[in-house]
This record gives sequence, structure tokens and C-alpha cells, in this order.
Amino acid sequence: MNVDWAQVALVVGVLVPSVILHEVSHGVVALWYGDDTAKEAGRLTLNPLRHVDPFGTVILPAMLALGGLGAFGYAKPVPVQPSRLRNPRQHSLYVSLVGPAVNVALALVAVVVYRTFYEVERFGGGIAIEQSLGARIVFFFGFINVILAVFNLLPIPPLDGSAMIERVLPASWWPAWHKLRTWSMGLLLVIVLAVPGALAGVLRPAIDLYSKLL
Repeated sequence: MNVDWAQVALVVGVLVPSVILHEVSHGVVALWYGDDTAKEAGRLTLNPLRHVDPFGTVILPAMLALGGLGAFGYAKPVPVQPSRLRNPRQHSLYVSLVGPAVNVALALVAVVVYRTFYEVERFGGGIAIEQSLGARIVFFFGFINVILAVFNLLPIPPLDGSAMIERVLPASWWPAWHKLRTWSMGLLLVIVLAVPGALAGVLRPAIDLYSKLL
């Protein structure tokens, strides 16, 4: 198998800062609403060493890129204690959704930068990106953030979108819900790796929109 190591390095290189900014935003919003857990843990920093999960941030995305399965990864979650928030039910929703919102904002920044400094060729309804290194970095930075935003908005624990379900659950169901979250990451990884086609179908509309904006 011929491995495009430059492509792998590019994907990992744009993924790491994207997931770090995603995670830091959770801690910042939690702090705004009264929970300083992330601050006390030293996680309100852009230092990647404080956020990198060896498997989720480096090994997993590299494996997926090598296998041609797209890009997926995660940083070490920023600790948040909902009980410390001034309004746990409502503010927990804000803390969760700010991560995907940051990814959307970063993708839009990439679109603006790309349209300002680079060009794309369109033919047959498709899109070809400029092949300079700068253009590829900007393109994939936006591309990765689109994927992170849409994926994290899926209403499946432990993803951020599950907070929308949690927000409307009766309080009596919360203990069972939190038990589900403790092992849901393993199940989620199985779904991602075993049924990549289903995930691609969910991501496709957002990726198409990103291409059109370019």
C-alpha cells in the first residue's frame, strides 16, 4: 500500500489545533457560567500537550487517514462539573454546543481565507483545489472543522449533540443517561469504524455546502 505521508501529516496537523480549540471553548464557557474545573486543571490553554489524547488525537486519525476512511479524532475532554454551573440544565447545553459552534466559525474563516488568497477550479460539478501547500492547509483546515462540527452535533452520547436530548430528559432519567455515557465512546468508535458509509452520508450535505462556499 502506497502511503501519502504528506497527506497524513497534513490531516493530523490541522486536526490537532481544531480539536484543541473545540475543547478549550467548552472550558471557557463553563467558566463563564460558574464552573472553574477546567481552569483549576490547567486546561484553559492552547498548549497541545495539555489536551492531546495519544490515541484520539494522533493514532486514530492517522489510522483512518492511512486506510482512506476520512478524518476523525478527539482531544482529551476538558473537565466540566455541571453541578457547579449556575443553571446546570441550561448552561450544560451551552457548554456542549459551543464546541461545534467554534468548528463552524473556523470553517467559515477557512472559506474567507481561501476565497481571498486562492482559487478553485470547477468542472463537471466537481471541485479541484489549488495544489500549493498554503492552499491545501487552508482547505483541509476548513474541511476538518466541517466534519468535526457536524459529527459532534449528532445526538449520540458522548458527542456534544447529545446535550440536546439531555436537556429535555426528565431529571429522574439522568442517572441512567450518565451511565450510558461512560461506555458510549467505545460503541461510537465501533460505529465509525464498522459503518463508515453511514457516517459519510450524514457528513455529505455539509461537505457539499463547504465546497460550494469555496
